[in-house]
Amino acid sequence: MTGKVLEVELVRAGGEKDPPSKAPEHGEDIELEDKPISQTPRRYKVIFHNDDYTTMEFVVEVLKRFFHKTDTEAVHIMLTVHKTGAAVAGVYTRDVAETKSTQVMDYARENGMPLLLTTEPE
Repeated sequence: MTGKVLEVELVRAGGEKDPPSKAPEHGEDIELEDKPISQTPRRYKVIFHNDDYTTMEFVVEVLKRFFHKTDTEAVHIMLTVHKTGAAVAGVYTRDVAETKSTQVMDYARENGMPLLLTTEPE
């Protein structure tokens, strides 16, 4: 095929030629693309871990300041951490959970506390 241009025409089942940009007629099969179904984002738990050095008062302060807990909620979570070794402070999207965890641990280091928080999928 040197120097020749090959022309292709679309032909319908009845033998009629299909114009290049004509819209499909009523009843004619057309192929549709599937749109992705949006999913709810996966949620992550922010977990406080017990240690022998971080004070209970500091944990309550952090829960109120960064997690917007009431006094009662903060004390309950702090006591759960103290008694069982760990407790969930909140459940968020991944970015929010990781940001809160980092902010709290940075704040704890600034105040000389070895507080440990982790995030894990719900």
